[in-house]
Amino acid sequence: MDPFRPVLGRQFPIGSKRMTKKLLIVESPAKAKTIAKYLGDQFQVMASVGHVYDLPHNRLGVDLERDFQPEYVAISGKEKVISSLKKAAKSKETIYLAPDPDREGEAIAWHIAEILGQGHEFKRVLFHELTQKAILAALADPVPLSQPRYDSQQTRRILDRLMGYLISPLLWGKLKRSLSAGRVQSVALRLLVERERAIFAFTPREYWSLTAHFEEAGAAFEALLAKKGQDKIELRDETETMAVVKAIEGQNFAVQSLTAKERKRTPLPPFTTSSLQQNAYTRLRLPSAKTMRLAQNLYEGMELPEGLVGLITYMRTDSVRLADQAAVEARQFIGEAHGQEFVPPEINRYRNKKGAQDAHEAIRPTSVHLTPDRLKSHLDHDHWQLYNLIWRRFVASQMRPAVFDQTSAELAVGDYVFRASGASVKFPGFLAVYDPGAEDDKALLPPMKEGQALTPTKLAPKQHFTQPPPRFNEGTLVKELEEKGIGRPSTYASIISVLKDKEYVQPQKGALEPTEMGFAVNDLLVANVPKLVDVDFTADLEENLDQIEEGQADRIEILKKLYLPLAESLETAQKNMLNFRVEGQKVDLACPACGEMGSMAIRYGRNGFYLACKACGLTRDYVRDAQGQPQPVEPPPLAEETLCEKCGQPMVSKKSRYGSFLACSAYPKCRNAKPLVINQDGLAVVPNDPPPPWPPEISETCEKCGGRMVPKKTRRGGWFIACDNYPKCSNAKSYPTGFKCPKPGCGGDVVERRSKRGVFYACSNYPECRVVIRGRPVAQKCPDCGLDYLVANLKDESRLSCPNLACPSNAHKAEGRGKTKEPKAPKEPKEPKEPKEPKEPKAAKAPKEPKAPKEPKAAKAPKEPKAPKEPKALKEPKEPKAVKTRPKKAASAAAGPASEEPVKDLAAPLADPAVVPPEGEAAAPPADPAGALSEPSPQPELSSQPEPSPQPELSSEPALEIPLDQRAPEAAPAGREA
Repeated sequence: MDPFRPVLGRQFPIGSKRMTKKLLIVESPAKAKTIAKYLGDQFQVMASVGHVYDLPHNRLGVDLERDFQPEYVAISGKEKVISSLKKAAKSKETIYLAPDPDREGEAIAWHIAEILGQGHEFKRVLFHELTQKAILAALADPVPLSQPRYDSQQTRRILDRLMGYLISPLLWGKLKRSLSAGRVQSVALRLLVERERAIFAFTPREYWSLTAHFEEAGAAFEALLAKKGQDKIELRDETETMAVVKAIEGQNFAVQSLTAKERKRTPLPPFTTSSLQQNAYTRLRLPSAKTMRLAQNLYEGMELPEGLVGLITYMRTDSVRLADQAAVEARQFIGEAHGQEFVPPEINRYRNKKGAQDAHEAIRPTSVHLTPDRLKSHLDHDHWQLYNLIWRRFVASQMRPAVFDQTSAELAVGDYVFRASGASVKFPGFLAVYDPGAEDDKALLPPMKEGQALTPTKLAPKQHFTQPPPRFNEGTLVKELEEKGIGRPSTYASIISVLKDKEYVQPQKGALEPTEMGFAVNDLLVANVPKLVDVDFTADLEENLDQIEEGQADRIEILKKLYLPLAESLETAQKNMLNFRVEGQKVDLACPACGEMGSMAIRYGRNGFYLACKACGLTRDYVRDAQGQPQPVEPPPLAEETLCEKCGQPMVSKKSRYGSFLACSAYPKCRNAKPLVINQDGLAVVPNDPPPPWPPEISETCEKCGGRMVPKKTRRGGWFIACDNYPKCSNAKSYPTGFKCPKPGCGGDVVERRSKRGVFYACSNYPECRVVIRGRPVAQKCPDCGLDYLVANLKDESRLSCPNLACPSNAHKAEGRGKTKEPKAPKEPKEPKEPKEPKEPKAAKAPKEPKAPKEPKAAKAPKEPKAPKEPKALKEPKEPKAVKTRPKKAASAAAGPASEEPVKDLAAPLADPAVVPPEGEAAAPPADPAGALSEPSPQPELSSQPEPSPQPELSSEPALEIPLDQRAPEAAPAGREA
């Protein structure tokens, strides 16, 4: 379905009776479809597909001189949406604007109203759930557009633009382009980096525990050492622990005190956005962005047997409030499903956290009767899991507390007191539906009496170490942001997504670990723009936005108050910000080469971060130790010293993004380079991989420049022959396999090619001959047609086939695939369409030339030049039109490229994608790419010789030879991916 057309029914011409339908505009096409199902023919429902206006992406778009006046423009690609909305609104007096009920939705509503212009009455509709009753109630009680809420959204958007567009360019010049800074994401990054550095700084501390094991009345239980006399005891090492063991070993324990009490565990409130993201990550391992995407689908409507149904209420909320009707419905369901003893005497109500906007009720199912069991067969696994979690949490929130019988006992032995405890469920309450899993309840203790003697079965001392604070995961980061008042429910998922996309953090065993880029960006921002990453500053900003929405603050004053400190920081940062590309960030480390202390710095180059010595120029990759200090990584030593065969200088080991390689130390004067591998002894050696025997049919002298042709190896492991004068001469050839092209009259050699998709074989006469073979030639004569080789399937070499499509063994395959010449011959009838050149009779539309009588009009004009009749001759060029349409298509379909230009277009993309010319050098022609090696150090990349262009893989099955010049021209571009 086209999302830009009205979802319900069809459009009728202006003036028809049906045009009296009311117009309702929402954000999402899926949401529009769900609403349209309930409204029938009363409304024409359309979708804006999100925002239609925004600040321009290629400039600031905020006038700092005119009270931060924003410049809104239509978002690129929304032209069709806007024109559809305008067309639908032409005959409508009243237009209902129903984007999502939040600040972003309010801004969308205002922008749609601005687009549609005056002459309409606009009514704002807030859909908190997509059920028929809720939709009709919202339409019956519309509200006016909210200026304060729109101002709040504008303030947030302008601040985000100022901080992003003014600060991000600083990072581009000092570190890397495409980096970004943001009002909330930068604070979240700071929390992650500071937690990581707290882990680095943490020093584990040893401590011990002592557990006594007992067995009484057939039940086993444990007691843990708690006190010595009346004081809490801490065992710091093994010596102290073993002293206690020695003091009490062999003695009986006495029951000093027994306590038994009833304990209640109250249900948790229904989900807010943040608690949903936390629980979805903890229980289901769903990332925050995916959780919100699934929740959006459940809110907008899922396909059930009765049609599209919205399953949950609005999923962006910070409130735990429930509608009374929903709570009553839940209580009735609980009584019917579990019994009246599970229903509390009154509705359970929960208190919102301080600062909650309470604009929408908590996340809950639209109907408690849509149970997870009922929907399981209609929802996919992820949607069902999330719905099941929301449904159970909502139902449990309206149930009675769980009741436990808890017992505890203190057991004395000498001066030491051990404590044992146990609990059992007396009444499950809400646990019958939803178990938070926060407590590990143990079984009740066996019956005991005060003063009773007990003999331990064993004493078990155990060593422990204190643990550092854990890294944040997505759930705990959302919780931290919410507790500190940073961001809003609608922003948590996008914050984490940006941090991942910019590679500021990386997932590590389920946690978010800052990368080197994250450390660098955070350090630059903290040092130069401290306000931007200040937690209290960002939290105060959220409060200011709330005040604007409530009409208690002026947005211009807030913008001035927030922008002026930022502007001052920017002026200082422009001058003082550290440049990671030039001087780098100093580290307290001695250079491993010259021994200079403090001369090493972390710098950033095209291959990432590395250590560089300012004194001697040494460069090294590095890793961080347990304390977070960078430690240089030494390259693997060379197995033996090697001299460059070109200039005689020593060869040195280098490392690039593609691995280790051997390079001449005289670079850039000498660009000699060879690949390296690490042997079993950890030494770097030149791989012993000799090239194939030199083919006698290829001259050892370059026919282009007279240089020497030598074998070279590609990054993908294949061999080719190239001129030693590269890059001045880019002549290159493939190694022939010793087999001839199976195409009659071609005479080319079958050569091996490599592409991203793997190895394939093709004719050396490409592009004149476009034969491609998907398989490995094997020296075995074909028994059917006498060809001197067969083709082994690349996946199963036991399967042999003939590459000649004219071979009798391939007749059935050719027929089934329609690839034989017989089926192709019918395509040649397209050539008869050349007779459609008689469409020159369309040129016979020369009868239209009688429009020449209009020449009298020219005659009427006093202008003498009736020579314009000559344009009649100009109409002759219409004949080329016949050439444009039919002849070219027919020619290309039958014989491939018809001119030199198409040949260039086909050949250009065939360069091996692994081969790149060295930096600073002119790019080699597409047909003759050259390999390049790069390194993390400032030294430029070194290049190897080029490899001839690989030819396209065109066969879809592990097939035989496919003559491209017998296929439709559309097949050729598929091979360009090779």
